[in-house]
Amino acid sequence: MTFAAEAVPPPSPTTISIDPRPAPEACRSMAEVRLGVDALDRALVRLLAERQRYMDAAARIKTDRAVVHDAARIEDVVAKVKASARAGGLSEAIAEPVWRTLIDRCIAHELEVWDRLRG
Repeated sequence: MTFAAEAVPPPSPTTISIDPRPAPEACRSMAEVRLGVDALDRALVRLLAERQRYMDAAARIKTDRAVVHDAARIEDVVAKVKASARAGGLSEAIAEPVWRTLIDRCIAHELEVWDRLRG
């Protein structure tokens, strides 16, 4: 008996590196602050692009358009993000609305891809 279908897939090929930047606490000028923010923004874009590819995969895998929007899953994701925010020192007042917007836009993207794949 083989369990190949149950095997853990290889990790995503995306490697995220963040450009050199001063620690926030070490910044002495707005130029240093902006250097750090810009470096993090570039890394965030790469992470969000990978997240979008997972939405592409979800659109490919889901057989019913009606299951693309899953309210229970949305609340589960938001709860996990809020817990991660608390543990990581990110304000929940920033994390929750950012993720709710991200989820909303990802659902819209997934619906577009779902329709395109089946249209």
